[in-house]
Amino acid sequence: MSFRHTAFATALLSLATFATGATDAAKAADLPTKAKKAPADLPFFLVIDDRVSFSWMPKGTDPGMWSRRPDGSISGTTAKQVYSFTHFDLWAYGTNFFTISLFKSDHNDPANPCTNAGVVFNPGTGIATPSACEGATEIYGLFRSTFGWNEIFNTKAFTMGPLHNVSFEVGMDANTENTYLAPAKRDVVAGLQFAFDLPYKGYFNVAPLMYWEFFNRNAFTQCGGGFAGTIPGVTCLTDGNRSFKPTWAIETNYYMDLGFLPENMQFWSISGRAGWYGKKGNENEPLPGTPTAVEFNAEPIRLTFDASKAVLGAKYTHFVDLWVAYRYWQNKFGIDHNASTVCNVTPGVSNHSCTESTVYGGITVKF
Repeated sequence: MSFRHTAFATALLSLATFATGATDAAKAADLPTKAKKAPADLPFFLVIDDRVSFSWMPKGTDPGMWSRRPDGSISGTTAKQVYSFTHFDLWAYGTNFFTISLFKSDHNDPANPCTNAGVVFNPGTGIATPSACEGATEIYGLFRSTFGWNEIFNTKAFTMGPLHNVSFEVGMDANTENTYLAPAKRDVVAGLQFAFDLPYKGYFNVAPLMYWEFFNRNAFTQCGGGFAGTIPGVTCLTDGNRSFKPTWAIETNYYMDLGFLPENMQFWSISGRAGWYGKKGNENEPLPGTPTAVEFNAEPIRLTFDASKAVLGAKYTHFVDLWVAYRYWQNKFGIDHNASTVCNVTPGVSNHSCTESTVYGGITVKF
């Protein structure tokens, strides 16, 4: 992580202090007139870092949420306000990362009971009536934990050249959103992480993983709801809850200070991430239907300005960050943007809601 060098330096310094103190205490035992205090135990967490962020995303998307402009053109994007809390810690055997975000959409991604932007669909009558629903609210949480092989096996065998460590990695994602769809995603990941060092206190991590989205609700698939068929397990689901097949995933992330800049300009850093998630069955698995596609979710670059360091000095590095980033998400949630009816008004006519491409910016505060 971005705290790797500081964290390991802290750990080594603490261990050195512990060893020196133990030696001095042993020598002092032979002296009748003077004794040293026992060294303090190492803290369980060597690094704890908590932050809150606010960002604004002008061109977010939600698959199937689109509207027509007065001139007849299609709008498949929705502006979103994003409020996030993130936690990172480092302990003796690895790292833990947790983030939870609230996404507040505008009217183009409407809350229940709307089923599309500006429209309420009445299943009993089949009649759509105009409406002006409030934008949806989504809560999304994610955690990832690593267990370093160097630490577990008390060795340096997994550090060579730019390779810093190899780790076991586990994690989970969960979300909920107050749309008519009422998604409730639950997935788990497990695999390995390979951590590499980059110049200027940077890092690059790549993690090949098993990914299993074992639960995700879709109210449109429920039997008797007016949208799906009437044969349980064949054309509809009794509870509307889908369960996808396990598949593969690759997650990567990087960070690097722009340390090559003149000293009076060293307030900048770049970071990014990318994730690929394999096909996981049909889009309403276990029902038959349109196959899912490989999902690509990326923020290839984020440029960060360390405002607190620039104004208050190095003691306050990364206490207040201002940043701008580019976000790209194709086949969002695994829905095939070319083949799925969710993503197209008619075959070959996209509603632009299944691919997200937006520049956005925000502020992050450490506490």
